[in-house]
Amino acid sequence: MMSVSARKQKVAVGQRRSNIEIIADMLRVGENGAGKTEIMYTANMSYNQIQKYLDYLVNQGFINKVNIDNTMIAYQVTESGFKLLKTIDMLMEMLESTDSQSQ
Repeated sequence: MMSVSARKQKVAVGQRRSNIEIIADMLRVGENGAGKTEIMYTANMSYNQIQKYLDYLVNQGFINKVNIDNTMIAYQVTESGFKLLKTIDMLMEMLESTDSQSQ
């Protein structure tokens, strides 16, 4: 799978990421469990974005919210989250190969 930093390098300067790319970046960060701040900074997101996307991913069952102790919460990708990430990666590869063939 492509790392978040490798994915960022493929996005041209000034080009916005799609919702699907943002979700994939978040899932990659949360593969081994991560806190909200780590996801936010690693996936290069604002606080409002992280709130919106985490709520969506948790509600859809792609990420679990895990209480580590009374003060710390981590987010862990679920089995369906891994399947979603694999599907997104395959789709992005297919679109990139189609794009490079048309040039």
